[in-house]
Amino acid sequence: DPELIYNTAMRLYSAEKWSRAANLFDACLGYYIGSEREDSIAFFSARSKFKHRDYHDASTGFDEFRRRFGRSVFIEDAEGMYALCHYYMSPPPEYDQSMTTQAIIAITEFMSRYPESEHNAEFGDMLEELNQRLMQKSYMNAYTYYKIGRYKSAIVAFKNVMKRYPESKRTEEMMYYATVSAYRLAENSVASKQVDRYLAMLDHYYSFIAEFPESKHSKEMERMAKDARNFLDKNRSTEATL
Repeated sequence: DPELIYNTAMRLYSAEKWSRAANLFDACLGYYIGSEREDSIAFFSARSKFKHRDYHDASTGFDEFRRRFGRSVFIEDAEGMYALCHYYMSPPPEYDQSMTTQAIIAITEFMSRYPESEHNAEFGDMLEELNQRLMQKSYMNAYTYYKIGRYKSAIVAFKNVMKRYPESKRTEEMMYYATVSAYRLAENSVASKQVDRYLAMLDHYYSFIAEFPESKHSKEMERMAKDARNFLDKNRSTEATL
């Protein structure tokens, strides 16, 4: 009896018995295909899964809903919860951030389609949080290069993070590691590359000091810069003698 199943599902939905309600909505949906109830049953099914924190199945349901019922009275809510599903599935920075990128896309699309939504301020905060998560992941990748001694890759990676996230609170830290990486790269290079790489290290140093003159790393930076200058002066003296 699909009517009995539907009424029971609605009663369970009202009682916030989300898992049981979702099962019954799914069970009766096939009977109402093409009817006026089809979109509401599909929506309540997905929302029940969302409230039950089954975000993977809920996102699938909302995605199907928004593709099939673009004119439904539930469409704005469905697209908002679709975006929220991805936000809640976004993992910490230590893990792959593919879902974070999907969440950013979904939230941005929602805010673009519904600029007057009362939820946009909250979504804006979520976007900032998700972007910070991506920044942190990029920083961790760059720092990994630094820790394992792949200094050339570390320099490129830190530069890319700073270019993409110019307002990051970790800019000082990233400029410091980029400068240290440049110094160690020059220090460990073959003789034919050391002049150019010490010059590059000094470029990093001058940029760092100009940006953060009171940094706690200033003394260490100055020591490395002094070593670079001494090497370059010695190299010039040798060339002049020759």
